[in-house]
Amino acid sequence: MEDVARIAKVSKPTVSRVLSGSPLVSAETRERVLAVAREQGYALNRHAQKLRRERANAIAVVLDFGSHRQGAIGDPFIFELLAGISEALSVRDLDLLLSPSGLDTVEGFVDLYQSRGADGFVVLGQGARDALLQKVARKNIPMVVWGAVSDASSYCAVGSDNYLGGRLAGDRFLSLGRRRWLFIGNRQHEEIRLRFEGLQAAARTDKAVEIEVLSIESMAFSAIHDQANAYLKTCVQRPDAVFAFSDTAAMAVIGAFSREGHLTPRDYSLIGYNDIPPAAHFTPSITTIAQQTGVAGALLVEKLMQTLDGSRPRSAMLPTQLVVRQT
Repeated sequence: MEDVARIAKVSKPTVSRVLSGSPLVSAETRERVLAVAREQGYALNRHAQKLRRERANAIAVVLDFGSHRQGAIGDPFIFELLAGISEALSVRDLDLLLSPSGLDTVEGFVDLYQSRGADGFVVLGQGARDALLQKVARKNIPMVVWGAVSDASSYCAVGSDNYLGGRLAGDRFLSLGRRRWLFIGNRQHEEIRLRFEGLQAAARTDKAVEIEVLSIESMAFSAIHDQANAYLKTCVQRPDAVFAFSDTAAMAVIGAFSREGHLTPRDYSLIGYNDIPPAAHFTPSITTIAQQTGVAGALLVEKLMQTLDGSRPRSAMLPTQLVVRQT
């Protein structure tokens, strides 16, 4: 295969795609590769191809690449999801392949699937790459995604009711008499955008409410801390309510604001998201929006197994609830 790739002036994965009949290769490239293969006496081993079509007994779990490079992989919420997925795969005697390289393109997904490196994919977080995932789904590659649920989506998704989570946070602020709200998160991420829209819906019920947005580009704790601290130093009016996109971000906000003497719950109410275990034991303990993380991992695997069996499972939206603590 290496000689064919060199003479045809293409990569080895391209040769592999041509020989496996992938639709991702242009007609011109396909003909050139096949001509070189014939000239070199390269014969596709049909027995090996048959073996490749059999199951690998491994599922690839794909993280949100753009985010985990910026710190999201360190969020305890990700590990809770991974634990649930790992346990569900283990009872089915399936291996877990974590974030293989190259899965930031459609071709990367196709190559791994067609080479039988993985039987299917569990993608944790749409981030800002919904368009990519839609294209992957249209290649009929078995995949299920943890993230925002949409009837218009080409893929099966499992997620919490992010809009309701935002609405619950806003209603809580209103009940406490808070009117200057700060939302912290990157709204290019679908799940976070829906949380903001839920918060906006609550704000529209009271004309006195004002919402500011602090857009977070990096999900690393230190970056959130520094950005929140810089915001508080320059804002015209300090917020009396903060809704953070995660509990980890909420912890960073507490540290950043306390450096400037702005304390929760004295000066502002704070609500995080995910209800990770440290949130209950932090000082002060963090009010948060809880997701059914324990159920989510098992449900993601169940939906993927249905896909592998030839079914078309429906997306599932899990309930969210407000957990009131000290902040």
